[in-house]
Amino acid sequence: MVDFIDDHKQQYGVEPICRVLPIAPSTYYRVKELEESPEKRSQRSQHDEFYLGEIKRIWKDSKCRYGARKVWKQLKSEGVHPARCTVERLMRQHGMQGIWRGKGKITTKSRDDQKRADDLVNRNFSAHRPNQLWVADFTYVKTLSGWVYTAFIIDVFARSIVGWKVSNRMNTDMVMAALNQAIADRNNPKDVIHHSDRGIQYLSIRYTDKMADSGVIASVGTTGDSYDNALAETVNGLYKTEVIEYLKQQWRDACDVELATLEWVDWFNKTRLHSTIGYVSPFEFERRYYDSLNESDKAA
Repeated sequence: MVDFIDDHKQQYGVEPICRVLPIAPSTYYRVKELEESPEKRSQRSQHDEFYLGEIKRIWKDSKCRYGARKVWKQLKSEGVHPARCTVERLMRQHGMQGIWRGKGKITTKSRDDQKRADDLVNRNFSAHRPNQLWVADFTYVKTLSGWVYTAFIIDVFARSIVGWKVSNRMNTDMVMAALNQAIADRNNPKDVIHHSDRGIQYLSIRYTDKMADSGVIASVGTTGDSYDNALAETVNGLYKTEVIEYLKQQWRDACDVELATLEWVDWFNKTRLHSTIGYVSPFEFERRYYDSLNESDKAA
């Protein structure tokens, strides 16, 4: 996110970008200060930076074959002694993974043996108030630098996009960033149902724990059902049509896609007319809802 602001602040300015992204300007400036004065970083941050450099060196020397266990063993043999969990955390955060004997790389497959939540939606994508039901999914964009992935979380009531993330990696960090944005943007709502398909990103322990800690109720679609997350797939389709295909350009990289997505989400929520909510924008539809509540309170 900081890199994104750096790339576009000359054109848009830091504060306007921060108003759209889930980051305060003070947070951005603090990060830049720490980049310029590394000695001000926490001890853990400084240790992480050192360990990360050593981990990347060993992982690349192995031709990206080593997993966390072998990287950790190699570090120990060289006299560097981080905790194994530190190696696992840093490799996970930076997308480093070893090869698995007899298995292909995991992508979007789900695990039938993994405990999952029930389907609380049953294709009924309707809500009577904001933060009653969210749906989540992600889609793919081909760029000159390789595949890029965009995750969305949509509030069903007004069809508003409450969380999104563009990433080079199709992993839990990507969907977690969209979830964190949604929770912050909606002021930590309680008892909202979060519905997704059975992708491993949404079934991961970190993701489900975050939902439980935040009071978000998990709902997972059924296996082999092409309609179990139809609303989220509809938004993905609009995104591909109105951004990726409509602009008719060669997408260079994730940063290119992220800027276009930022502009589209802002327009989608604040301006775009949606037929399912009476040809108004999601923000206008929600404003009318809260205005009606205020009028009811005054009448009472």
